[in-house]
Amino acid sequence: MAQTAGVTDRIPLVIDTDPGIDDALAVLLALASPEVDLELVTTVHGNVELAQTTENALRVLHLAGRSDVPVAAGAAGPLVHPLPTRAGHVHGTAGLGGVELPPSPASVDPRPAVVALAELLLAHEPGTVTVAPIGPLTNIALLMAVYPEAAQRIGRVVWMGGSAHRGGNVTSAAEFNAWADPEAAHAVLTSGLPVTMVGLDVTLPTVLTEEGIERFRSTGGTVGETAAAVLRQYVDAARDAYGISGVVVHDALALTEAIVPGTLRTVRRDVVVGTTLGAARGQTLVDSRSVSTADTAVEVAETVDSDAAVEFLVSRLASYGA
Repeated sequence: MAQTAGVTDRIPLVIDTDPGIDDALAVLLALASPEVDLELVTTVHGNVELAQTTENALRVLHLAGRSDVPVAAGAAGPLVHPLPTRAGHVHGTAGLGGVELPPSPASVDPRPAVVALAELLLAHEPGTVTVAPIGPLTNIALLMAVYPEAAQRIGRVVWMGGSAHRGGNVTSAAEFNAWADPEAAHAVLTSGLPVTMVGLDVTLPTVLTEEGIERFRSTGGTVGETAAAVLRQYVDAARDAYGISGVVVHDALALTEAIVPGTLRTVRRDVVVGTTLGAARGQTLVDSRSVSTADTAVEVAETVDSDAAVEFLVSRLASYGA
């Protein structure tokens, strides 16, 4: 996999997240990647409750020796309708597969997530900051509404969510992050922000095998060992859900695209999100008839070199033991 940025021109990065097993893996990947500078983590409701996602983010950063990265808590629920259920059955009650990480010495940033994000964006040159939401898009929609001048300065939004052709993973129509706040997803995906949608079309074929997990468990030091332990429950859930021996690296694949732009082949498409309370709630409706020229179109990831993406992830996690 080509690497397009060097240490001297690192991409300023914000991760908006709801850890979550695969979210934790994505954060560890970003911290092991010299192409980016993780300047802020914002948390959101999703896989588990906000208080737990925030605590998990602090602990994952501490595990990697990066308690200096600020963590700001964001939206505790969707914009409009309450979330019917969370994903504790996949991620464990506390979100990290039953593994209890050591507590962080750092405290939560006193600023609300949208304030912290707006201040960071306004402190950077326009178009330079990548924001990687790997949970529901509630915080990004709120940023657009409250600080539109800051939102317009985002260089890229690389979102893990949605599906163009593969249906859903929480309902027959909807992927979880879109379904968890469809109103927010619709607002962001039709806003004209430079969004890349990394959905189930490219994440489901990208499987981290048990052999890959063993590789970074055995060579990645304490971080690698802990990441492998956290993934154990995810491996079991993937076997039950997809019949695979390994895990689908949803969020880490989105971070790979954020770290190395162009990893995924994208096509510019018009996307809207179902916001009714029926069976289509949370469905990302992608117009695949032609390439869109609209200002509000989204770069939809349609093709992935899964082997290269998995190797990128494994090698970066293994580097923690170097």
